[in-house]
Amino acid sequence: MKFTDGQWMLQPGVAAHYAAEAYAVEAHEDRLVVLATTRPIKHRGDTLQGPTLTVTLSSPLPGVIRVSVAHYTASDAPRLHIPMPGAGRHPVQVVDGDTHATLTAGAISVDVKKGEGWSLTFREGDRILTKSDWRALGYIQHAGKDGITRNHVHDQLTLAVGENVYGLGERFTPWVKNGQVVENTNKDGGTACEQVYKSVPFYLTNRGYGVLVNEAGPVSFEVGSEKVARVQFSREGESLDYCVIAGPTPKAVVQRLTALTGRAPLPPAWSFGLWMTTSFTTQYDEATATHFIDEMKRRDLPLAVFHFDCFWMREFQWCDFEWDRRGFPEPEAMLKRLHAKGLKISLWINPYVAQKSPLFAEGDRHGYFIKRTNGRTFQTDQWQPGMAIVDFTNPAAKAWYQGHLKRLLAMGADCFKTDFGERIPSEGVMYFDGSDPVEMHNLYALHYNQAVFELLEDVQGKDAIVFARSTYASGQRFPVHWGGDCWSTFESMAESLRGGLSLTTCGFAFWSHDIGGFEGNPPPAVYKRWIQFGLMSSHSRLHGSSSYRVPWLVDEESCDVLRVFTRLKHQLMPYLYAKAHEATETGVPLMRSMLME
Repeated sequence: MKFTDGQWMLQPGVAAHYAAEAYAVEAHEDRLVVLATTRPIKHRGDTLQGPTLTVTLSSPLPGVIRVSVAHYTASDAPRLHIPMPGAGRHPVQVVDGDTHATLTAGAISVDVKKGEGWSLTFREGDRILTKSDWRALGYIQHAGKDGITRNHVHDQLTLAVGENVYGLGERFTPWVKNGQVVENTNKDGGTACEQVYKSVPFYLTNRGYGVLVNEAGPVSFEVGSEKVARVQFSREGESLDYCVIAGPTPKAVVQRLTALTGRAPLPPAWSFGLWMTTSFTTQYDEATATHFIDEMKRRDLPLAVFHFDCFWMREFQWCDFEWDRRGFPEPEAMLKRLHAKGLKISLWINPYVAQKSPLFAEGDRHGYFIKRTNGRTFQTDQWQPGMAIVDFTNPAAKAWYQGHLKRLLAMGADCFKTDFGERIPSEGVMYFDGSDPVEMHNLYALHYNQAVFELLEDVQGKDAIVFARSTYASGQRFPVHWGGDCWSTFESMAESLRGGLSLTTCGFAFWSHDIGGFEGNPPPAVYKRWIQFGLMSSHSRLHGSSSYRVPWLVDEESCDVLRVFTRLKHQLMPYLYAKAHEATETGVPLMRSMLME
């Protein structure tokens, strides 16, 4: 969000209060606490009125400096932050000098300039990584056209000459993020726009450091787009929290990031094979699915997983977790037959319950859904008519949802495609545990995927795996993820590639996409090239929307290309699995950009 109008002016309705000096610095054993005034203090009269900012510098992990900024400390509801299972108390060195105070945590230090002229300088040894200096840290009051004044806190960290910014989640926009405005909010927008299914408020630069904005709620990034030589990040409210992560290499930054926010467990070996689906709105039943599976075998096309998409359940009833017996009259027997063919089975699910589902009345009666502020169940017609959304902050609702999945596992399902989780209301609703719905919007996907993944771990053990579309920072702990709705074009394939590399740059070890594109019918050239891309990704899935993605319906040569690259991936499995294990140990993703090397 832009607050300035060029270098000197402010946007209409904006009042800005910038940190002007570190008036007082308290040195503690494990932190520095800075009173930052928003004007130079020349005499006692300057200490009256006007905002001050309390800046606390600490370290949750060696090589990481945490910066916590607060204007009012008691008037806002407690903020929700990014899960950090690796955070703890670690030895730091605090030096309180005459002109500067310094906190050092392993490889990284931060210097606070005392007196007039605000400056935080982040260093790795003698090398300056980035700074927060003149008019960088600010408390902003913005009077909107609706007559409501909204408060924001922002900081701006410097960019050096030639410094490029990468990451910020699964971004389908240009790979280098300089010049972009990035809104850190999960949305169901597909790959053809600036919206993302997987927001991660983390960026990495080619100077060998990273920044994680430790906020659950929406964060707005101006990446060299408001101030050309700075990255600005802002958050509505009275506080802002972020971490600067040392390198010196990109791999070292991501290793520290994932040590802090968690690392992916090792997916089962079978998951690295080829997945094939029924596609979405195509006509299918047991006979269709079996025909595709048998034809793959007849053509010597190795298949590891077969996925049943939405219409394994009856229309208008998603999710009721009941097989549509019109097309699948004996699901238990069918799953046994498919297992006998050496296949694993994946089932599509989402966290919504349509009004026509038999489970709707039960969930409504027991209070298992997100509610409106009047206490009634929130409903919408977007996606499924009259649907409600499961409230995973309610332990009873979580157990209820998991119970239905456990029944499907007992029938023979092996894993789930956890679709959706982005269109979560943030206004006019409330959660069981009282969480702020604005703060919960992005975190909802984490709760959803965690509920499913933990059940799979409990039942399937080390074979636990989901195929998830939405997530948030630290979501790498529940693999794997895929890139969502793309088109059957070379341009969309490039979008998907940029999105995958941007996500893995944020510490996500494993990633996939819809081979051939989701929407439309892929021309042979697109389909064959996408096969190569897909089989060289960590996880590989044939999937489409309104048309089947089996290769013989494209052309015969597509069967040859699929056979060659599936076999190649099988031949590479000792290498791939070793690298996958390394990713779970180090946090360095299996699929990574040249920047990582």
